[in-house]
Amino acid sequence: MNEINVLILSAGRRVELVQAFKKAGQKLNINSKVVAGDCSETAPALYFADTTYKLPRINDPNYITSILEVCNEENITIIIPTIDTDLLLLAENKKYIEYETNAKVLISDIRVIEICRDKINTHNFLEANGFGIPKIYSNQDLASSRVEYPLFIKPVSGSSSINTFIVNNKKELDTYRGLIEKPIIQDFIEGEEYTVDVFLDFESNVITVVPRLRMATRSGEISKGKIVKDQEIIKDVSRLMKALKPVGHITAQLMKTRDGIKYIEINPRFGGGAPMSIQSGADSCENLFKILMGQKLEYNENYRDNIMFLRFDSSICVDENMQIIDNTTLDKIWS
Repeated sequence: MNEINVLILSAGRRVELVQAFKKAGQKLNINSKVVAGDCSETAPALYFADTTYKLPRINDPNYITSILEVCNEENITIIIPTIDTDLLLLAENKKYIEYETNAKVLISDIRVIEICRDKINTHNFLEANGFGIPKIYSNQDLASSRVEYPLFIKPVSGSSSINTFIVNNKKELDTYRGLIEKPIIQDFIEGEEYTVDVFLDFESNVITVVPRLRMATRSGEISKGKIVKDQEIIKDVSRLMKALKPVGHITAQLMKTRDGIKYIEINPRFGGGAPMSIQSGADSCENLFKILMGQKLEYNENYRDNIMFLRFDSSICVDENMQIIDNTTLDKIWS
C-alpha cells in the first residue's frame, strides 16, 4: 500500500495524536495524509491536520453519511475514533462504512464496545474472568448499617472523570445519588494508579503493552506521567486482552494496591495520554501503518522505561476567517 490516509474523528484537542500520525507516515516514507474532523471549527487539532472537515454532531442523523462522504472524497484508509460516545455507533455501522468506502474502521466488535462502555458490564466481565475489581454495592447493600466509608460513585456510562466523587458518609452518598443518573457505587481503593496503553492487530494479537504511572491528572486526563515497565501489570493486562479480544489502541485504567491489581475501566480507543507511550517508542500509529502495509508484527517491549512526560497547554492564534496568524504577522499587529 503506497498511500495511507487517516481520518481522525472528533479531533478536538488531539494535537499530539495528529502529529504522531503525520510523523509515522514521514518515518515510513509513505504517502500519507491526516484528515481531521470535528463538529467545531475551533477544535485546535484541526489546525495541525493536512485537511479538515466540519462534521455534524454524533447524534445528528447525517453523521455516518458525512463520514462516508469524507472517506470517499479523501480516499481514507483508516478511521480513528477518539471519544467514547462515538464507539457504539461506529461499531454498529462498521460493516456498512467499510462496504461503502475503501476505509477500515479502527473499532472493536460490538461485544467489546458494549462491555467497555457500561461500567456494570465491565465489572461483570472482569469478575467472570478472574480479574481484580473493587466491590460494587447494590441498593440493598447500601441500606445496611454495615457499609464502610469512603465509597466511590460514578456514572454507569461516564467518561473523563465527569461526575465522579469520593463519598465519605451517607449524607454525601444521598446527595451524589441525586445528582448522577444511573450511578455505580463501589469501594474506594487506594494505591498507585496506572493507565496502560495496549496496541493489538486486527486479529487481537497483543503487540505492545505500556504501563504509565499517573503522577497528576486534570479533568480526568493525565497531565504528568511516567513510563514504568512493570512486569506484573504487563502480564495481567496481556491476559485481559486475550480474554476481551479488542483491536487497535486500547487504554486500561487500574490501581496497583496492597491486595493486587484492581481494574477501574477499559477504553477501547486512543486515550488522551496515548502520545506518551507513542513517544516512548511503542508507536501505535507506526504499527498501524505497518499492518495496513501488510506487515506481520510480533509482541515487543522496545520502548524506553522510566521516562516522565510533563504535558502543558499551548495556543493557536486565528483571525476572523479562522486562518492561523503566525508570529511574524503578530509582530506586525503589535507594532
